[in-house]
Amino acid sequence: MADKTVKVTLVKSLIGTKQSHRATVRGLGLRRLNSSAELQDTPSVRGMINKVSYLLRCEG
Repeated sequence: MADKTVKVTLVKSLIGTKQSHRATVRGLGLRRLNSSAELQDTPSVRGMINKVSYLLRCEG
């Protein structure tokens, strides 16, 4: 069985957001608007996605 993954895309600008939220987005491997990352579906990654969900689009 393959490991579960989740694809996240940054769809909203980081301008005017909290510093901790910017760091979280950076930690997810997202650099600029419309950049995507394929991540392991773990509780820690889920928590990071949940924290900045208003900036992201999530698939899978």
